[in-house]
Amino acid sequence: MSAAAFFPLARPAPLSEIAQIAGAEIRGGPDGAPAPGELAPPPLIMSVAPLDWSRPGDLCFYDNPRYRKALSECRATACFLRERHLDLLPNAVVALLVDDPQRAMTLAAAHLFPDALRPGSLFQSSGVSPGAAVHPQARLEPGVVVDPGAVIGPGAEIGAGTIIGPQAVIGPNVRIGRDCSIGAHASLTHALIGDRVVIHPGARLGQDGFGFAPTREGYLKTPQVGRVIVQDDVEIGANTTIDRGASRDTIIGEGTKIDNLVQIGHNVVIGRFCAIVAQSGVAGSCEIGDFVALGGQSAVAGHLTIGEGAAVAAKSGVMRDLPAGARVGGAPARPLRRFLRGAALLDRLARKDKPT
Repeated sequence: MSAAAFFPLARPAPLSEIAQIAGAEIRGGPDGAPAPGELAPPPLIMSVAPLDWSRPGDLCFYDNPRYRKALSECRATACFLRERHLDLLPNAVVALLVDDPQRAMTLAAAHLFPDALRPGSLFQSSGVSPGAAVHPQARLEPGVVVDPGAVIGPGAEIGAGTIIGPQAVIGPNVRIGRDCSIGAHASLTHALIGDRVVIHPGARLGQDGFGFAPTREGYLKTPQVGRVIVQDDVEIGANTTIDRGASRDTIIGEGTKIDNLVQIGHNVVIGRFCAIVAQSGVAGSCEIGDFVALGGQSAVAGHLTIGEGAAVAAKSGVMRDLPAGARVGGAPARPLRRFLRGAALLDRLARKDKPT
């Protein structure tokens, strides 16, 4: 079976170009000198790789002491790292000195593999596929790509440069901005989507929120008449669900990144540049400020407010409002230091020998 290269290199990049893009200082280089009268060819970067799998032509980075041994055995052409770690790098590897190696690597990788920044057409086509179902009243700007099996309802509007994946469903009157990617089998109803939004396969936006009025005869369904509004530069992971609002809109703020398998309830308002990690859940009518981070499998109870810049540790349960800048953990969530001290104390008690 032949090996597939799913993300082709845009072009080989000289090391000086990579350094300029990342704002790095070049230090050191391979041993040996060119023959008299010859010029040494500039090192070219052909790919990216982890430290322990690297080989000549690769670019890598070092940002965690856990990989100290792998750094000492690195065989890449160049490596981003901080100056204080320079003595750990083999002499044959060019050092690219930066303050933030992970950020530098991200910039370089985006330059080398731009196609990996957002999903493309899975059918590798242009325009509307003959196998797609586009309603005559839908409005698509020039440059929209629609893969086979996609369904676009009446009144939907889709901006130039947007890609609609196979079997995706775009409901009536949905608005999608420019340069977006809507993954395979995603469904969008009752939604307004900004520019440069990435929605990964299987995501569901705009379905009913969980709204029922209890009565003696059972639960009475409450109509959910709001929308989902997703602002520019948001990314939504695979199989994430975002309910439309009941009486107001569910809003995802600019630049927010939502991981796979996240549940966002109705009427939730999430601020700008938040990070919500996989398997988290936010119950209805919560308001989350800008730059908030929710760790994996964390849960936020309904009708709460989380202040700007707060951080919630993984597997935590938030049951009361959090002020700006709070750091909490545990279930119920409490200040992180107190949670960690309590966990350490419980562990010490559990280790004690049983009384005779």
